[in-house]
Amino acid sequence: MSSAPARPSHATATEKSASRAPSRFDRGHTDDLMTFLAASPSPYHVVANTAGRLEKAGFRKVEETDAWDGTSGGKYVVRGGAIIAWYVPEGASPHTPFRIVGAHTDSPNLRVKPQPDFGREGWRQVAVEIYGGPLLNSWLDRDLGLAGRLTLRDGSQHLVNVDRPLLRVPQLAIHLDRQVNEGMKLERQRHMQPIWGLGDVHEGDLIAFLAAEAGLDAEDVAGWDLMVHAVEAPAYLGRDRELLAGPRMDNLISVHACVAALAAAAAHGDALPYIPVLAAFDHEENGSEADTGAQGPLLGTVLERSVYARGGGYEDKARALAGSVCLSSDVGHAVHPNYSERHDPTHHPRPNGGPILKVNVNQRYATDGTGRAVFAAACEKAGVPWQSFVSNNDMPCGTTIGPITAARHGITTVDIGVACLSMHSARELCGSDDPHHLANALLAFLEG
Repeated sequence: MSSAPARPSHATATEKSASRAPSRFDRGHTDDLMTFLAASPSPYHVVANTAGRLEKAGFRKVEETDAWDGTSGGKYVVRGGAIIAWYVPEGASPHTPFRIVGAHTDSPNLRVKPQPDFGREGWRQVAVEIYGGPLLNSWLDRDLGLAGRLTLRDGSQHLVNVDRPLLRVPQLAIHLDRQVNEGMKLERQRHMQPIWGLGDVHEGDLIAFLAAEAGLDAEDVAGWDLMVHAVEAPAYLGRDRELLAGPRMDNLISVHACVAALAAAAAHGDALPYIPVLAAFDHEENGSEADTGAQGPLLGTVLERSVYARGGGYEDKARALAGSVCLSSDVGHAVHPNYSERHDPTHHPRPNGGPILKVNVNQRYATDGTGRAVFAAACEKAGVPWQSFVSNNDMPCGTTIGPITAARHGITTVDIGVACLSMHSARELCGSDDPHHLANALLAFLEG
């Protein structure tokens, strides 16, 4: 494999330490990420797969409606498309600080409307709504599946995943739009509705089809949360397989790394000086304002109940949060070779250069100098390189769950991630070493 690209001089010491410190996750982690991406076409599948991995690591599920105990060990809570997991070492005090790794489970896509069956000109179509801020053109002329959850009249929820070519959003032929290569404008309502067959439209057909796929009676289905996904499998790219292409990298690269790091940290059990926590939220792509989003109460409630379950009170909670730190992990922009002028001229993150530290002085990212030191120490301990990202001053800066977490809970928060291209496309691209670089940095952070 080719060597890592040249790095800015500020990280030279970190790179030197990387040559001495052993990494615990390697390319096998990236192989496993590909499996995770393919198996997780919706936030509900992300959560189910995350829970399954935590169960194998010895974690147990606790219900929000049950009384919690203060026993040690790994626990997790699921609410819709969000999951919070934590590990309490033996002998942890009520005021033991938390080390939190945060991410989000959702990705921009097309989501099924309440009345999905419609059509025109003999085509059967599915009515969809645009979720988040996808690159709309990336969904055109692509084989698409359908996944999500079905809710039955008794309140039970069932996952469904049609992971084969079912839908397509067909582009207009160039013969009918001779100026398309001069600039294409897609109308969200008129141009983004996928086809899934021919013939007459019958109300209830789509849900009946999906119920049958899930082994359910369509008459029992009372609600649904369904979304479209590209069915092409993740794949290595390039002569030396130094790149990775796949769907939903924003932000399942981070979720997968967080789960791996938490499970590995929990294996140390009682040696941990902190309580390691995974917080994977839903609805980041549309502002996090949901009961399963970072704006909601879920993380704060879990942390508070954990303190109280160990016999603590308000003072213990305040002490624990004051000593806590969160690494908020979300993807960032690698320098684009065809549009390098869109990037800050002195900050050009490159694939396989290690995780990026995301900085914005207007608090679109929560990182400050103190957080930089925490992140640098974790990367040095893990033996991985790292890079800095800041937006071009003439470009608006995106944001993520980091500033929300910092403001809502008063926790020192650092925004980091993996540099990628084609962010918010149906298929994104990153360096194939960066996922395991990220996982190693997160593990070093959780271990303290």
